[in-house]
Amino acid sequence: MIESRSRGAEKGGVMKKSILFVFNGDPMCFIHVLLNALDMKAEGCESRIVIEGAATKLLPELEKQANPMHVLWEKVKNQGLVAGVCRACSNKMGTLEIADELGLTLLDEMSGHPSMRLYREQGYDIITF
Repeated sequence: MIESRSRGAEKGGVMKKSILFVFNGDPMCFIHVLLNALDMKAEGCESRIVIEGAATKLLPELEKQANPMHVLWEKVKNQGLVAGVCRACSNKMGTLEIADELGLTLLDEMSGHPSMRLYREQGYDIITF
């Protein structure tokens, strides 16, 4: 059983920071990324999402109001939880233009892909999906 946490999600007096890298393009996986980012933020943890790999192909679908994940996607965007989208992968999956149109940061510091190292250096725990 998981015990209830108190607000603040602190680790040794320092605010906990987590970055969720989502590679998996399966909507059932992606919804858990959205839910976890929102849950972490609600508990006082700094949480961010990097959309990578096959997950970049979901961008057009997430924008559709009829999509069951649309409301969660809008919450995540409105709370500033999307760190960015992989430039190389969104280009390969044909969603580079929509990522740009949505104003999402295109991450490309590691040969066209986001660098996990940079987030580690900023004190983020990296979680991959």
